[in-house]
Amino acid sequence: SFCAALHQELKEYYRLLSVLHAQLQVEDDQGVNMSVDNSLTLKRLLVWTYDPKIRLKTLAALVDYCQGRKGGELASAVHAYEKTGDPHMRALIQHILGLVSNPILNFLYRWIYDGELEDTYHEFFVASDPAVKTDRLWHDKYSLRKSMIPSFITMDQARKVLLIGKSINFLHQVCHDRTPPGKIMPASKSTDSPKDAAVLFTDLEGAFQSKIDAAYFETSKYLLDVLNKNYQLLEHLQAMRRYLLLGQGDFIRHLMDLLKPELVRAATTLYQHNLTGILETAVRATNAQFDSPEILKRLDVRLLEVSPGDTGWDVFSLDYHVEGPIATVFTRECMSHYLRVFNFLWRAKRMEYILTDIWKGQMCNSKLLKSMPELSGVLHQCHLLASEMVHFIHQMQYYVTFEVLECSWDELWNKVLQAQDLDHIIAAHDVFLDTIISRCLLDVNNRSLLNQLRAVFDQIIEFQNAQDTLYRSALEELQLRIQFEDKKRQREEMGEWGVTAEQEAEENRRVQEFKDTIPKMCSQLRLLTHFYQGIVQEFLRLLMTCSDESLQFLSFRLDFNEHYKARDPRLRPSLGATKGRRSSNI
Repeated sequence: SFCAALHQELKEYYRLLSVLHAQLQVEDDQGVNMSVDNSLTLKRLLVWTYDPKIRLKTLAALVDYCQGRKGGELASAVHAYEKTGDPHMRALIQHILGLVSNPILNFLYRWIYDGELEDTYHEFFVASDPAVKTDRLWHDKYSLRKSMIPSFITMDQARKVLLIGKSINFLHQVCHDRTPPGKIMPASKSTDSPKDAAVLFTDLEGAFQSKIDAAYFETSKYLLDVLNKNYQLLEHLQAMRRYLLLGQGDFIRHLMDLLKPELVRAATTLYQHNLTGILETAVRATNAQFDSPEILKRLDVRLLEVSPGDTGWDVFSLDYHVEGPIATVFTRECMSHYLRVFNFLWRAKRMEYILTDIWKGQMCNSKLLKSMPELSGVLHQCHLLASEMVHFIHQMQYYVTFEVLECSWDELWNKVLQAQDLDHIIAAHDVFLDTIISRCLLDVNNRSLLNQLRAVFDQIIEFQNAQDTLYRSALEELQLRIQFEDKKRQREEMGEWGVTAEQEAEENRRVQEFKDTIPKMCSQLRLLTHFYQGIVQEFLRLLMTCSDESLQFLSFRLDFNEHYKARDPRLRPSLGATKGRRSSNI
């Protein structure tokens, strides 16, 4: 098209030369009889050739500048020459620009109205990678070739052009929607006239912008409608929240109750089909049963890689199968993030579950063990440590559930409802996952915090084991004492001596042996308490140094009465830090 424009200008120049040559021929034929007023003088020749000479100079400079360029890059080079104060030169450049831009406009119309890209010489600013498979069509198949974006087309317009054609191809190839593009939006007549191209590109914020916006809004709206109505995109998004982010509370609690006998076993002894059956039972017994079958059939059990010493709790995970068009939003990377967050939330929920069992054990056994006053000290230690752990886990659960998940989810949902195209939904979803990954301490920057939190969880499990051992031993001792008293009473009722001196001595010896184990239990609990408090203090210290304000506020809630601050001087902020925090709040 550029060569054709140059050829057209040269034809005009050759036509001028022909006219001048004809004029000279007439003068030669007429000789001296030729009137001076009509003769071709040097001055007249200079005047007649002045404009063509300027045009040729401009064209020569333009040819040098455009050497080696093609497509949109060539159009940008021609457009750069349009910025001149000479109206004649500007008209010339606009004429050439119209000719050069005409093929680009034809490419553009074919792309945004039919989704077709026939760019053999890679001149258009939308590029296609034929090696990319259908499942990655939206993310990788089409891209902007930035060097080919004409300078008179903005990046926002180019992005919309890319999205329009990409949406059409996504509908046809991934969604298998056979609706003709002409029914999605009214197609504009393709431009064949260079004059039309020149006029259109001189009104980039008017007619051209209107064409692009109309095609963009209609195509994007149709694509989102197909994803929501035919593939239940929003329902799947809510299912992720309910199941993988533990939003369906009754289902998660009942599932834990049913899984407990299985998950306490060694991980190597678990069978996935058994766990899947338990999952189905939990679904049928809770409000999850009212979900769409399309949702429930995707919910599954997944067993993670087993390490030596792992129990079922360490390897169990829920899974959600995604394929087809919705996999464009829920990519493998996204599902990997969901899996990480689920494992974190599941472990935290398990700690809450364990502490509930610990509290139940303390309440049930406190009355039974009142007859054993020697245990009052060690039981008091258990109650104190359990209270500390309950407070810690409740505050962590509140932080994760409300400040992280609920706030992030509300923001995501609003963005999804306001999204104008699929890219907006994908971007909002990615931000949502990145936010919860970061605020749940699962990113690289918070690795030390996560290690401390996992250590707290480990101490809770250690405490559960220690308390179970204590109660088991105490209840066995209580049972032996009750049996001894029952036998003694039975003999007295029969008129015999309740016990002999030898039996009483044996009983006293056994009771003393039990009492001798109590200091060891106390020492074990004190050591456990010391380790636990040390880990919590380090966790609080790391929270106070975080740049995220929500994590700093979490440290205040975890130590609301400054119990840990009184024990660790590192948790007392300096005067400068306090002033800085006050000034920032102001």
